[in-house]
Amino acid sequence: MSAKSGKTAILIGATGLVGAACLEQLLESPAYRRVIVISRRPVPLKHRKLVRVETSFDQLAAALEGQVADDAFCCLGTTIRQAGTKAEFHKVDYGYALEFADITRRQGASHLLLVSALGANAHSPIFYNRVKGLLEKEVASLGFPRLSIFRPSLLLGTRGQVRAGEALGIRLSGLFSPFMRGPLSRLHPVPGADLGAALVACAEAPEPMGAHRYYYDDILAWLARA
Repeated sequence: MSAKSGKTAILIGATGLVGAACLEQLLESPAYRRVIVISRRPVPLKHRKLVRVETSFDQLAAALEGQVADDAFCCLGTTIRQAGTKAEFHKVDYGYALEFADITRRQGASHLLLVSALGANAHSPIFYNRVKGLLEKEVASLGFPRLSIFRPSLLLGTRGQVRAGEALGIRLSGLFSPFMRGPLSRLHPVPGADLGAALVACAEAPEPMGAHRYYYDDILAWLARA
């Protein structure tokens, strides 16, 4: 596939751990001729394919107007500690993410790739997991012909800010990794770079249609196709 005949991708969350890796893969992929990035902070990259749109996410609808894409990548995410309050966390991880998905779908995107969380559950007593689960439920109702929800456990990689909970979880997972087999394999940490590559490999593949959730072993399978 030539760059001229390739697809257009649109990505939100490109300055985060997974989003940055996803962006690098998209720019290298011959399947895409154009990559649109919606961000609040400058993206320190220049590339012939890259279209950078910097905006306050409170102005997300205006920023997305006319930005037509085939595949939409949502790598947006924070923590309650970083956001400052539960309300602000909900605004980012649910509100902005859902708005992005809704508008890109109405503007023609046929595939949404969403980075969620292992414990996502709309009925969870844990606020973080409940928000992630509610987002999954809402994006599933938007009518994407193809919806790929990735549910990683802890993410490995260098972040701009240290997440103490993740750091502790990663240390503990190292102790228990020999026992993470079968259903417990989902608990394995995932390098952010690997998840970014898996997202693009999934987007490049023509199958499967419909809605699917992917866990650790699935991420490895997509990574093998990258």
